[in-house]
Amino acid sequence: MMKLKNVLYGAACLLALNACSEKMDYHEYNNYDEEFVKLNFGNVGGLITDIYLGMDTDFGNYSGALLASASDESEYAYSGNQIADFYNGAWSPTNAKSSIWTSSYAGIAKCNQYLEKFTGLTFPELALNADYPQQMFRYNNYPHEVRFLRAYFYFNLVRQYGDVPFVDRVITADESNTLSRTPAAEIFEYIISECDAIKNLIIADYSNLGDMALKDPSETGRANRRTVLALKARAALYAASPLFNTGGDQELWHRAATACKELIDDCEASGMKLVSDYSTLWATDSYVTAVNEIIFGRRANRTSRSMEEYNFPVGLEGCNGGNCPTQTLVDAYEFQASGLRPDQTADYDPNLPYYEGRDPRFALTVAKNGDEKWPNWNTTPLQTYQGGLNGQPLSGGTPTSYYLKKYCQSSVDTRPGTANAFWHTWITFRMGEAYLNYAEALFRYLGSPYATDSEFPKSAVDMLKIVRDRAKMPGFPVQMSNEDFWKKYQNERMVELAFEGHRFWDVRRWKEAAETFSAIDEMKITRNADDTYTYTRQTVARQWNDKMYFFPIPQSELTKNPNLTQNAGW
Repeated sequence: MMKLKNVLYGAACLLALNACSEKMDYHEYNNYDEEFVKLNFGNVGGLITDIYLGMDTDFGNYSGALLASASDESEYAYSGNQIADFYNGAWSPTNAKSSIWTSSYAGIAKCNQYLEKFTGLTFPELALNADYPQQMFRYNNYPHEVRFLRAYFYFNLVRQYGDVPFVDRVITADESNTLSRTPAAEIFEYIISECDAIKNLIIADYSNLGDMALKDPSETGRANRRTVLALKARAALYAASPLFNTGGDQELWHRAATACKELIDDCEASGMKLVSDYSTLWATDSYVTAVNEIIFGRRANRTSRSMEEYNFPVGLEGCNGGNCPTQTLVDAYEFQASGLRPDQTADYDPNLPYYEGRDPRFALTVAKNGDEKWPNWNTTPLQTYQGGLNGQPLSGGTPTSYYLKKYCQSSVDTRPGTANAFWHTWITFRMGEAYLNYAEALFRYLGSPYATDSEFPKSAVDMLKIVRDRAKMPGFPVQMSNEDFWKKYQNERMVELAFEGHRFWDVRRWKEAAETFSAIDEMKITRNADDTYTYTRQTVARQWNDKMYFFPIPQSELTKNPNLTQNAGW
């Protein structure tokens, strides 16, 4: 494994970060050695910010491709992109897609170092400063933040690899290369116990600190109690899911339901709820306008328009196509009036797109042929049909006839002379996911989507109604079979959380990838001489092997550490 050694930080320019309603401004810290770090609050705070920057986002991590394009949500428009390695047979221990391994263990090493070397300081030379009590209050919260971050990094590792090496102290390079893998169940237990240990210690609400509030609130965008509870709930849900809960232990579902309820109760008691406008979640000012729903978000790309350049329709100046929603995803958007998918509707023709009357989240997520003002400076309706201004055979032309809207800022201009850029917030935890997680845990624990008991007075369908009410979609019908409910729940989760980094992992933890990720559907549109269109559905096969439920351990780590073992099948 990578060298988990005592890292002394080199010069680092710390980028902007946000959680909840505040933003972190840019600062530069030159962290040369331990004594330098201990000089003042700012140097120590800089290290904390550096650890936060290790949290994952996905605005095109694979040379523009999103992880969504390795699932059935989207297809990347360019052949040869590394995202295709996930489904074309090129994935291997020597091509291990190991960025999470590297970044997570680097983050864990920094957390361990902070907890051993930078706690318990008093900064006596600063005691006469007017803001000394406020700075010390913030400093004394740092260890709780760091413990959250360490647990977060371990969650990313266990989700991706299953059993992983575990270390919670500073160790030497030689020690790091002797660690064996700790069972996934123990990693989940650690994450959940850490969250329980700090949930009542960490600051609950940075916007309500009273006399302990700093005059300059620019660095208050940090994990709070609800962020900790959100990590606990997600970890408990994964631990209970079939990929990890191989014995079907119902108590794990009980634990997940309890953790989800704890999170939702805490959020609702603080006034949090779903925002009325779904698109507000990824708007440039979502850190203010969506604060009621976003539990934790990582702000990035203030000076970058890469997300838009990657994904705005090809054929527009400075735009490259990119992650194109599949027909598979489009099929998941139900009709608003009936709550049924097109393929559940009488007289369904799979070669007709049936765009009218669909779930409003469709138009906010997917750009289709004929759409106007996408992006808002584009004066020509989109032509995604074969030979159209934004279609194939242009290089980067959409292979599915759709382009991505979600997470793209319509006001970003990619044209030379008028180019601009705005903030983007990667949603790490939000209330929409929390309600869906709770619904799943309740269903699996209580055995029915309609069941309640004294501990859980609301049912799975009650939780889903909250999410669907925001979208103005009808609630789940009564008297659904468990099988029908499960399919509809999965469909709802796919739609609500599209492109937020969940689908790739959800299908894996459900152990349903063999059926789900073995093919995607595209739509090919031909414009006829009379200006009508012909729609042709095309199924594209993808490779799936059950070894892909977990990532391969990088071969370079196996070579360094003889005590590491490879995941099965790799």
